[in-house]
Amino acid sequence: MLVLFETAAGYAIFKLLDEKKLQKVDDLYNEFETPEKANKLLTLKNFVKFDDMTDALGAANAAIEGKMTKTLKKLLKKVYVSDIHEQLAVADSKLGKTIKDKLNISCVQNDGVTELMRGIRQHMTTLINALPDSDANAMTLGLSHSLSRYKLKFSPDKVDTMVVQAISLLDDLDKELNNYIMRCREWYGWHFPELGKLVPDNLSYVRTVKAIGMKETISSADLSSVLPEDVEKEVREGAEISMGTEISEEDMINISHLCDQVIEISEYRTQLYEYLKNRMTAIAPNLTLMVGELVGARLIAHAGSLINLAKHPSSTVQILGAEKALFRALKTKHDTPKYGIIYHASLVGQSGPKDKGKISRMLAAKTSLAARVDALGEETAPSIGIESKAKVEARLRSCEQIKLRRISGSGKKKVKQVKFELGSSTPSQYEGGSDFTFGSGTKRQYEEGTPTAAAGEEKVAKKLKLEEEAVDKGSSPKKRKLEKEKKLKKKAKVSEEH
Repeated sequence: MLVLFETAAGYAIFKLLDEKKLQKVDDLYNEFETPEKANKLLTLKNFVKFDDMTDALGAANAAIEGKMTKTLKKLLKKVYVSDIHEQLAVADSKLGKTIKDKLNISCVQNDGVTELMRGIRQHMTTLINALPDSDANAMTLGLSHSLSRYKLKFSPDKVDTMVVQAISLLDDLDKELNNYIMRCREWYGWHFPELGKLVPDNLSYVRTVKAIGMKETISSADLSSVLPEDVEKEVREGAEISMGTEISEEDMINISHLCDQVIEISEYRTQLYEYLKNRMTAIAPNLTLMVGELVGARLIAHAGSLINLAKHPSSTVQILGAEKALFRALKTKHDTPKYGIIYHASLVGQSGPKDKGKISRMLAAKTSLAARVDALGEETAPSIGIESKAKVEARLRSCEQIKLRRISGSGKKKVKQVKFELGSSTPSQYEGGSDFTFGSGTKRQYEEGTPTAAAGEEKVAKKLKLEEEAVDKGSSPKKRKLEKEKKLKKKAKVSEEH
């Protein structure tokens, strides 16, 4: 068996002298305890050095991707002229498959080969005489630096990195702005507490504080560029009757510096948002059209890159960002979450509370498709995004129309919404005959000659006849006579009632 070993200096092919040792994986490390033992197990058959660092870098990239370079192909052809029936032990199964397809050489990769490679790496300079320790270390260090620089320069995710950093910075700026504005409102509120209710907008509040300064000098302050006329009037009136405490000039200077910081951060946030919007439109137009630039950027940041987001199935995209809730639900055997970051998309926000799960599921499916087109496709126009968004909007409209259908009658029939115009329609009359009323007596009253009354008389007569027959069969003559009298009286009473 031959062994292919890749170093930073070149390719080496060894001859394994005892293949049976490879079967004993647990004891294989004993064969590499000393360089002498290693030389008894392996002998160097051929070694090819790389011409320069560029050649070494190309070989390293090819090995990572499981490809075969021209240098390796020439070496294998040269070696396998004499040893054509030998198997080749390789460290990577992908590379072994490539060699098998192109050169028809049988390759082996298992736990024994992995342990063998570890032993060769330990005694590399001893087994390869043409590679001193100093050269091997220098080549390894140089190759690692070159490979890292190449990966950083030609990374397919480098544009995604800008988006990830931008959205993270945007979230951090929002938190800092909230903290600064809250501190400014609380600080200046001791001096002019009424201003907080009169100017609810944070940025307008900060600019107003900057323009007013001390409330005593509000008469000379120009607020026309900051506030509308009606609000400006209320602020001036409020400053005159304000119950706030007095502050010193030094306090006002520090509050003014804080206001400057808030205004600068707000302006930078606006600029950063425009930058993020342009970046997202450039690298992921379909994804941006489906969920918006902020939600799309957060999905990319959570997945790590656009490629990673494209690899996720739609079910994962749907709950991306709700991992804690998902695992808590699985642990406690409760319902799993229906949405994560995608909940903040405008299409999900437009749907009703009961339809949010349906819309988020469909939107996640279309978003996953859009991410794959953006990551792997070559088109720059958001054609897939436009088509997918139209389908989701149609689904949203159908969900809304189902709610307008009638509860009773035909479920498929839609409600007719007639436009009301004053004086065009006649007033409807009240129909009293449609009311349902109960009878006043305890017994139902029958009218003579009606079918209901006739049926009632027949029932009474039949019942009396059955009673007479029962009396005739099982009673004495005296008793019969009394029973007959009772029946006659009963019959007469019934006829009177009718």
